[in-house]
Amino acid sequence: MGSAKKLLIAVIAIGALALTSCSTPSKQTFPDATNDASTLDWQNCNDNFQCATLKTPIDYTDESLGEFDIAVIRYRDPGQHDRIGSLVINPGGPGVSGIEYARSAQYILSPDVLERYDIVGFDPRGISQSTPIHCLSDAEQDVIFASDPKPDNDAEYAQALIDTQSFIDKCVAKTPNLAHFSTEDAARDMELLRQALGEEKLNYMGFSYGTYLGTLYAQAFPNKVGRFVLDGAVDPSISIEQQSLVQAVAFDKALAHFITDCAQQKNCPLPPNATPAYFTELFNKVSSQPLNVGDRKITEGLVVSGTASALYDDASGWPQLRTAISQALQGDGSGFAKLADAYNGRNTDGRYSDNQNDANIIIDCLDWQENRSNDSIRASAAKFLKAAPVFGPYVAYSGITCNFLNQAIGHTQITSDQNTVQIQKTATPILIIGTTQDPATPYAWAKALNNYIVGSRLITMKGEGHTGYGRGSACTDDAVDAYLLTGTIPTKNLTCTQ
Repeated sequence: MGSAKKLLIAVIAIGALALTSCSTPSKQTFPDATNDASTLDWQNCNDNFQCATLKTPIDYTDESLGEFDIAVIRYRDPGQHDRIGSLVINPGGPGVSGIEYARSAQYILSPDVLERYDIVGFDPRGISQSTPIHCLSDAEQDVIFASDPKPDNDAEYAQALIDTQSFIDKCVAKTPNLAHFSTEDAARDMELLRQALGEEKLNYMGFSYGTYLGTLYAQAFPNKVGRFVLDGAVDPSISIEQQSLVQAVAFDKALAHFITDCAQQKNCPLPPNATPAYFTELFNKVSSQPLNVGDRKITEGLVVSGTASALYDDASGWPQLRTAISQALQGDGSGFAKLADAYNGRNTDGRYSDNQNDANIIIDCLDWQENRSNDSIRASAAKFLKAAPVFGPYVAYSGITCNFLNQAIGHTQITSDQNTVQIQKTATPILIIGTTQDPATPYAWAKALNNYIVGSRLITMKGEGHTGYGRGSACTDDAVDAYLLTGTIPTKNLTCTQ
């Protein structure tokens, strides 16, 4: 199961891989366990799962505004023994459902970890089953994902501003208290969750953007940090411009690795000696001549997002991308449609599985407020093109959305060094994982987070794809499991191979 830090594109955000939808509650009883001190009102909601609702303040500085509902789920292995406590997990995004991620606990964590912990997931505020952020209908999402993903001239730039303003207007109209869905607020919610679970300290495993949630929790509640694993790290001191630029470079690099690997495959559809410029030519061609899937047009925006989606996972994504390119050469867009739809959370019936795309855009902007004017953002596009010729032009304008949101909710612009204070000491040392060829959360971010959290340990996994745990490195997996099961952390930073 995947987790994601999404690549932002102009006025929209490419979504994260959607997970399976909620299943119908069963009547099977939840396995008993000793020393369960939770005060939540748990109800059976499937085999070995229980669900509950946590109430949290909308605004921690003014509780008179009321409460948000936070959906929570826990899994308890039927063979659980010698229970350590609860392990809260989060898949990232921001915008991906922690409820659905926890439903896949048996595929995410090792059997040894499952036998010792209750696995707890929750939808952070604004996401899926918790009080949601809502902006666009399914039909409106189809339009925006298929629309022109980058402005190439004055007219297209002007239209991008109009479309972005319209998007923010819809978010404000459809979502009360829009200013109160930040990850900083979600970290405070997670402290209330720890208390409701009856845990002395919070044991936590965050993937991708979930590492930022974990970082903000550790910053606010260092004495409550239990066994913390942050995999696919986000640099907490980076600006929106730096995030977008570093990601674009990393995706271009991953694309180059895909091309090199493709040349070694029997079914490679690329021409001999292909370079990343091949994809720029492909995107430009589709811009004027969209591919087809029945009556549906598979546009430049969908081909770009489909390509990005494939680069998250070399094991499954790269073969799918080879197939998609082969089909595209015949005018068939079904492969790219499948990749893009999975990435954006679009089901085969044309409906979107949840609100992950709306939540991603708003939460990202609340967390990383822009400090450049729209014209300054446009002027920086040349820098993005030079640094990342393929993906750079598609992410250069992402900060414009945040400017419109700031104006709509009355936030003032802030400087890019919004998080500069290191976390000096946590009750338990934190374990960080960085994959050297990760396109979504580049390895440099893991090194930065290792420096940011004093006393943390870094596992460097040499390999391709997004995040490190459960991706083919016994060295990485064994170190994480030993830490979760015994509290033993590597005595020094560790290097593993995939």
